Order: sequence, then C-alpha cells, then structure tokens
Amino acid sequence: MNDWPEDGGYGRGNANPDPEGARRMRHVQRPQQQPPRYDQGYNPNFTQAQGSGYDSGYSSGQVYGGPQGGGQQGGGHGSVPPQQPPYPQRPGGQPGRPAPDWRKRAKIGSIVLVVGVLAWGIGTYAWASSQVRNEVDLSKVIERPSEGDCTTYLIVGSDSREGMTAEEKKKLHTGSAEGKRTDSMMILAACSSGNTMVSLPRDSWVTIPSFVGSDSGKQYAARGGSKLNAAYAMDGPELLVRTVEFNTGLRIDHYAEIGFAGFANIVDALGGVDLNIEKGFKDKKSGADFAAGEQTLNGEQALAFVRTRYAFAQSDLQRTKNQQKFLSALANQAATPGTILNPFALYPTLGAGLDTLIVDKDMSLYDLGKMFFAMKSVQGGDGKSMNMPISGSAPQNSLKWDMPKVKQLVEQIRNDEKVTVESNQ
Repeated sequence: MNDWPEDGGYGRGNANPDPEGARRMRHVQRPQQQPPRYDQGYNPNFTQAQGSGYDSGYSSGQVYGGPQGGGQQGGGHGSVPPQQPPYPQRPGGQPGRPAPDWRKRAKIGSIVLVVGVLAWGIGTYAWASSQVRNEVDLSKVIERPSEGDCTTYLIVGSDSREGMTAEEKKKLHTGSAEGKRTDSMMILAACSSGNTMVSLPRDSWVTIPSFVGSDSGKQYAARGGSKLNAAYAMDGPELLVRTVEFNTGLRIDHYAEIGFAGFANIVDALGGVDLNIEKGFKDKKSGADFAAGEQTLNGEQALAFVRTRYAFAQSDLQRTKNQQKFLSALANQAATPGTILNPFALYPTLGAGLDTLIVDKDMSLYDLGKMFFAMKSVQGGDGKSMNMPISGSAPQNSLKWDMPKVKQLVEQIRNDEKVTVESNQ
C-alpha cells in the first residue's frame, strides 16, 4: 500500500521523468523567504539558503555545544549581534562613502605648504650665501675709530669691467681701461633714529694716511693732499676704508662694491627701474640721452644715468645726487614682495648682483639684506640723503670738505641722533 495520490500527480516512482516536487508533498512544504528588496537596506543575516527557501534546521545563533536556547537573535550567550552598515546609506538604501573631513585636509595642506615654503627659503638662503664674494679683509685696516651706535656701510661703485665682452663695453660706454677705480662712494648709516646716505665726491681733497699694504704687508707713509679716489687706486678697498675713517673719524662696519656689469644686470633682471627725471640731459661720454618725466630705465640707461658728470654745471656733485636717487629707487623696487617672493624674479636678480658684488669677510647675506632695506628707506619720511658738506674748491679741481659740519655729522651718526646737518650743495 502507498499513500501517494492517484490523480496523476508526481511521485509514482523513478519511471516518471518529472522529479518529485515539494508542491505536491504537503508534509514537507516550508515557508518561502524572499530576499530583501533594494529599498529595505542591506540585511547582513540574509543568506543564499534563506533566499532559496531551504532550512537546514540549525539556528544561525546556536553555538554548537553551548547552552540550549541561545539561538534566539539578540539573546543568550551564543547570540550574534546584528551588524550595522559601515557607512551612512544613500537615498534608496544603498551604502554610501563617509563624508570627507575637510578640517583635517585643510590642516594637512597647511602643514605641507609651510614646510615647502620653509624648505624653499632655507635652500635659497644657502645658495645665495654660497655666492657672496667675501674678499675684503677689514682686519688689515689699522688705527680704526671706536664703534658707534649705528651700523655703517661704505658702498662703492667701481669701473671694473670684469667679465664684460668687447661688445658689452661698447654698448655700455665703459671704455677698455685696465684695472679698476672708484666711480662712486657713499656712506650709508643705518640708525634707529633714521637712515642717512652721504655721498663722497671722488674728487674730495683728503689726506691718505699711513697704512700697511693689504698684499705686501709693507708700511707706507702718509700722503697729504690727494683726491679720495686715489686711495682705492693705490691699495684697493682696505686703504679706501682707512682713508675714509681717518678723514671723518667714523668707523666703517661693512664694505660693499659692485662693478659696471653687475649694476646693469641687476637693473635688467628687475625688468627696469622706474624713475622720474626732473630735467632732461645728454652726455656723449656716458651715452646718456634722457627726456624729462617718468620713465623706466634698462641696465644700459641706468648706468649712463649714474655715470654722467660732464652734462652738469656742478659736475661730480650733481652726479652723486643722481646716484643716490637711482640707488634708492633700485632698492625700493628690489625689496618688494613681488621680487622677494617670486622665484622667477628673485633668482635672476640675486644671480646678477652676487656675480660681481664684493663685500668684506664679516658681511653675511643677512647684512646685505639689511643694507638694501636701509637704502630703500632713505627716500622715506625718516630717511635722509645728502652730499658731504663742501666749503669750496681745492687744488687739481678737487673739493674741500667743510670740516666743522663733517664733525657734527659724524657725531650725530655715531650717537644715533637724528641728522640735522645740511650739505652746502
């Protein structure tokens, strides 16, 4: 006997090609479980077996060998707590990505930026420091005056043609003279009371004191009644410093010298220097040809502007005024954020200047920076530019200093007092 239905259903043995089905086996039918719809979220406890309707008979929460009755979800010692989606869900139930932490990203970005700027600044400083030519030894200067409260620089423009080609000499109207001489000299006093720039006419009538040769080490006797630029021609920067200190009583802390080529190259590296020329002038020897008014001078024009002397009735005195005016404009343009913070402007400018700039052995790149900023402030409200006070002419078409005024000027600089002395020219 069998209990299989007789109504043509399935299950009559293996002879029937159709398999047995749960549809007609009522005693083994089980409830169907459907997979969750996409809008119901992700169910971490859903398995493929549940989706097919198959039940193994074991509880998903039962730990084999553990306490009975622990298979209920969320209860007993063997229960497995329900898992939560790792990230917030998007609309529609799909899992999403975590929201970006913009505050953390901004902090990291700021740190990277600061580190990069510091690395660039340190690298630039190290490179520029290695290019400085510390060639003048002021320790060889004898019988020096006592130090004052201000920092003093002797700034010299020489007619050195070092590194210039024949074409450049012709273009810049420098000639082809051998050696080098001083073309301009000025004292820059950086003081808390205000910065002062004092031009020293190269035709100043002075005493060249006794000195020890910078190379030979020999003792040389004093030589009275000479032009100031003769000191440089006799024994270079060390004797020039010695002569300025002897005739003024003012100690020189640092020395800086630049030649023709370096001066012109700095101006070109800056893209020119803006200057207001009050009255036009021409000079064949320097190549100057200027109209009055605001204009931008390139390197060739700038060199002609600061070297011209024969076009003026006051000759060397007017030339020193033009030199002061241009150097202040040059420093003002070079010491701007647009130049300092722009590598494409900073590196060419530094390279052009440091190639021919000669300084004393104790002068650092930091000292050079202080000098440029002091030059920049000379044209400001607290700065002052002037010629060395002159009292008249002397032999050989030279200029005689007004010594009472010179002594007063030196005392004010030495004691860091506001300079009130006026030049006569």
